[in-house]
Amino acid sequence: MSRLLPGTRALRTFEAAARHLNFTRAADELGLTPAAVSHQIKEIEDQLDLVLFTRTSRTIRLTEAGNVLHEASIDALDLLSRAVSRARKMSRGAALLKVTLDAQFATKWLMRRVDDFRRQKPGIELRFDIAHEVRDFERDDVDAGIRFGAGRYPGLCAHRLFENIIIPVCSPALLASGPPLKEPRDLFNHTLAHIEWSRQGVTWPNWRMWMQAAGVDDFDDSRTLVFGSSTDATQAALDGNAVALADFAMVANDLSQGRLIRPFELGIKVAPEFAYFLVYPEGVKDDARIVAFRDWLLDEVAKDGEAG
Repeated sequence: MSRLLPGTRALRTFEAAARHLNFTRAADELGLTPAAVSHQIKEIEDQLDLVLFTRTSRTIRLTEAGNVLHEASIDALDLLSRAVSRARKMSRGAALLKVTLDAQFATKWLMRRVDDFRRQKPGIELRFDIAHEVRDFERDDVDAGIRFGAGRYPGLCAHRLFENIIIPVCSPALLASGPPLKEPRDLFNHTLAHIEWSRQGVTWPNWRMWMQAAGVDDFDDSRTLVFGSSTDATQAALDGNAVALADFAMVANDLSQGRLIRPFELGIKVAPEFAYFLVYPEGVKDDARIVAFRDWLLDEVAKDGEAG
């Protein structure tokens, strides 16, 4: 009977084709040609002696048999993916801890502290998965993660790290060579940068919001630079091209090293429900590697709070 079942590669091809109901889009996703997808589907149909798609000159649709196999293929591929993830974690040994996080948190906050963790915990090999996408702990080869969000993660333990305070920053060179910055209105003479982000009715602080908090009601934000990521906005400030609104925790090292200057003390807090969180599955909360990393990370956050 097993000889009648399609292999994993063929099953992935079928699942993509059934999900898209388009061989070209499935091919793009899989890195194949539409002809290759069509050929694999035909092989599966011949192997199973079933018609899985009805084809017209313009569209394809799943047959009743195709629908049954599509639902089963989703479950089978998901089960196999989770099993592979567990197997990888088992095979890499008990000393390795893999943490997933975004590039900004990694470069601006965590990486400069990692040597301290490795000195304190030489028996734990710490590795990072730098990704903007949210990883699935059951499918992906990661043990813990640092995520920005509202902290509601079913099945996961979540520890709030710090609140986000958005402040204006600029390079010393811009301040030395450009128009002076003595009061908020002086910012009108500079290029201003911020990010555009909104979720669940909460908007990330922008220059209009900062100006309102500073008592400036006639600010025209039509000439501001809007970036998609905080990293890009901060880089514009580091390069001397703009005064940017940045997350204090993410630029604290740049401020302390003199790469950035805070021209005004006024900061705006992001809605309190949103923050960076350390997260990991509830089932591994007593894992010695997780406990060590969690305690060290929360201690580092507390040190930052004391320093601030």
